Amino acid sequence: MTGPAREFVVEADGGSRGNPGPAGYGAAVLDAATGETLVEAAEYLGVVTNNVAEYRGLLAGLRAARQLDPDATVHVRMDSKLVVEQMSGRWKIKHPDMKPLAAEAARVFPPGRVTYEWIPRADNKHADRLANEAMDAGARGEQWSPSASTAELDAAADRAAPAARTAGSRRNGTASGVAPAGADGGDGGEAAAEGGGAVASERLARAGRSGAETASPGAGTRAAAGAPGTRVTAETSGEADVRAAKAVASPGWGPADMGAPATFVLLRHGETPLTPQKRFSGSGGSDPSLSPVGREQAEKVAESLARRGTIEAIVASPLARTRETAGIVAARLGLEVTVEEGLRETDFGAWEGLTFGEVRDRHPADLDAWLASPDAEPTGGGESFAATATRIAATRDKLVAAYAGRTVLLVSHVTPIKTFLRLALGAPPESLFRMELSAASLSAVAYYADGGASVRLFNETSHLR
Repeated sequence: MTGPAREFVVEADGGSRGNPGPAGYGAAVLDAATGETLVEAAEYLGVVTNNVAEYRGLLAGLRAARQLDPDATVHVRMDSKLVVEQMSGRWKIKHPDMKPLAAEAARVFPPGRVTYEWIPRADNKHADRLANEAMDAGARGEQWSPSASTAELDAAADRAAPAARTAGSRRNGTASGVAPAGADGGDGGEAAAEGGGAVASERLARAGRSGAETASPGAGTRAAAGAPGTRVTAETSGEADVRAAKAVASPGWGPADMGAPATFVLLRHGETPLTPQKRFSGSGGSDPSLSPVGREQAEKVAESLARRGTIEAIVASPLARTRETAGIVAARLGLEVTVEEGLRETDFGAWEGLTFGEVRDRHPADLDAWLASPDAEPTGGGESFAATATRIAATRDKLVAAYAGRTVLLVSHVTPIKTFLRLALGAPPESLFRMELSAASLSAVAYYADGGASVRLFNETSHLR
């Protein structure tokens, strides 16, 4: 006589130091009733993308659960919105590298015996640690082997936190005294010391993914025993932002869980022939393509974003220069581009193609009115800043709902990006004239469930390095 089927929780993660780049996965099988870790698995994969590594982590976790009990029911917890939504059947699987992996994962257990749940990255640190251990081992040309149990790591982190706060910034991949980045919403930002907070960016928290060398693959699976260790996993910028926002929003009576924010990394397109001439170039003009300099800028941005490995989707304005910039980045990251009409540049009417001085000479009264009021339209029926703000606010709300908990690259233009930032900061319309936004520059806004937002500015692409 057999007993009731067991219930397992599978926590899985994967990452790539380059996307594609040296990659690995980690997975843990837990007893659903007790929370005890039963099996851990990790493997260095060589050079693959983040999403492939995440799917490989899922497969490893499901297979380990099946080995324990082929009749079990399994609840999968992952911080990859893509994998969770695709395996739940809510999103289509378009990428050719994902389809066979998803089909293989679906065959491990009979239909209906596996459920999926998205969790914030802060709640998936066990699998994240295993994935980074595998990548670290691969970079050394070794196979993965256990270091310390998650409970021991948590205890070590608690012990180390006061010292880390005192020590300030230590860019060694284990702890860093940096201010919460907020720019990548739990998916990472460049570490930069500011104040005394002991928080590290996602880039450090995931064990320095940008710097690893490719090495021979190694793999391992073990029953969790937990060898003693003192390695401290760094807190991600997303954890830091959520924690800080909770502290502000809930003074003294226990913060509600706001979850991971929707983060928009805002990329202005690369230069066009009109950019260095400082000519008005909106959605009603000649729709120029990138210049050779602009394409080079887009390549550099793509390289920087690939090293960070945090972008999960790309959305672009319909204009040629933004679609071209987005396409260059998408090719490097292995992602597709979605076009969103709401991200287009303001229509500058009769001013399209003119310099500011030329507009001053030809339409002085209209220009003065435009500079004085956000409701004023450019000559010839262009779009006012007030109308642009209304459009951007609606687009923002639409995208926040569509990409909750994810980090998305929005490739747009000067006025829309400044408007995103202005609205997030609660700044007045005249602040648009006080921001400089270089070609191919990056900014970011993280949007939280309570309606709050945090802003991070890079401006120059080189600041990402």
